[in-house]
Amino acid sequence: MRRVAKLSAACIASAALALSATACGSTSSDNDTSSGSSDGGKNGVKIGLAFDVGGRGDRSFNDSAARGADKAKEEFGGEIKELTAKTADTEADREQRLTDLAQAGYNPVIGVGFSYATAMGKVAAKFPKTNFGIIDSVVDAKNVNSITFTEEQGSYLAGVAAALKTKKDHVGFIGGVDTPLIKKFEAGYVQGVKDTKPSVKVDVQYLSRGTDLSGFSSPDKGKEAAQGMLDKGADVIYTAAGSSGNGAIEAVAGSKGAWAIGVDSDQYNIPGLAKYKNSILTSMVKNVDVGVYEFIKSVHNGKPMTGVNSYSLAKNGVSLATSGGFIKDIQPKLDEAKKKIVDGTIKVKTTP
Repeated sequence: MRRVAKLSAACIASAALALSATACGSTSSDNDTSSGSSDGGKNGVKIGLAFDVGGRGDRSFNDSAARGADKAKEEFGGEIKELTAKTADTEADREQRLTDLAQAGYNPVIGVGFSYATAMGKVAAKFPKTNFGIIDSVVDAKNVNSITFTEEQGSYLAGVAAALKTKKDHVGFIGGVDTPLIKKFEAGYVQGVKDTKPSVKVDVQYLSRGTDLSGFSSPDKGKEAAQGMLDKGADVIYTAAGSSGNGAIEAVAGSKGAWAIGVDSDQYNIPGLAKYKNSILTSMVKNVDVGVYEFIKSVHNGKPMTGVNSYSLAKNGVSLATSGGFIKDIQPKLDEAKKKIVDGTIKVKTTP
C-alpha cells in the first residue's frame, strides 16, 4: 500500500536532481529523480526504483521502500534512479518504466507495489542478467525476488488495539483500493477487533475500486471518508490507503477523543504529519525498507535473493509502532495476541 502537499518540493527536487524541467503537479513517470555519488555507480550499486502512485514523499508505503534504498546507497555507494507511476497507468506504461530502468543498466530494478507484477514478468524475461524485485506480489521468474509481508497479522494487532481503545464501541477501516492485498489489511483488522470485543461495530469503506488506483493518492477522499465515519460515531479509524491516509489522519485529529491508526511507516514520526501526531494511536508498520535493503545488499554481494521471501510478524516484518506511548497501557494484551499468532494459536484470515 501515496502524495500530500509536496508538489512544490517535488518540482524543486526534479529540477535540481534530474536537471530537467517537468511540469509541477504532474503525476506521470516524467517526474523521475536520480541521486548518486560521484563515481556514477561504478564502485557501488545502480538501484532502479519504480514507485507506486505517490512516489517518494507519500509518508507511507513508497517512503518505506525509499528508506531501504537510501540505506543501501549510503552503505554501498552508487546511485538511485526513481520513476513514479501515475494513477492512469496502463500495463504498457508499467512495462515501459521497468524496461527503461533495465536498459539504462540499473541493477537491481525494484517494482514498488503489486501493480507491477504482470509487467515485471514480461520485462524480467527480456533482461535475464538483471535482478528484479517486486513488493507485495509474487512473480515466478529465476531473476525475480518477490518481497511479501503478512499484512493481515500486523492488522490483527491494530484491530486489538482499536477494540481496547474505543470508547464508543465503534471503529472504522478505510482501504485505498479493493484489491486482494488491501483486503488482507481489512480481514486482519476486523478479526482482531471482533476477537477482542465482539460487540464493537466496524465500518468499512474503500476509496476506489478495480483498476482505479486513485484511492492510494487522494488525501481529500481519505479525509472525506474518515469524516463520514466520525460523524456516524466511530472513534478509532485505521486506514490502509497510501497517501490518502494522510487525509484520514487529518480528519481524525479534528475530532476530540478520536484515534487514527497509521500504516506502513511509523506515521507518528513523519515530519509532515507532526501536527496530528497526538491523534495517531499507533501505526501498523510494514518494514518494506528491510526487504528492499536486504535485496539490494544481496545483489551487491553477488548472491541475489530470488523466489518468495516473506516478512512475517514472527520475523518483525510487520509490527505495531509504540511512538507516543499511547498503547503502553494495553501492551500486555497486544503481546499476548502476538504470541498466539506466532505460535499458531490464532489463525489470521487473509480475506474478509
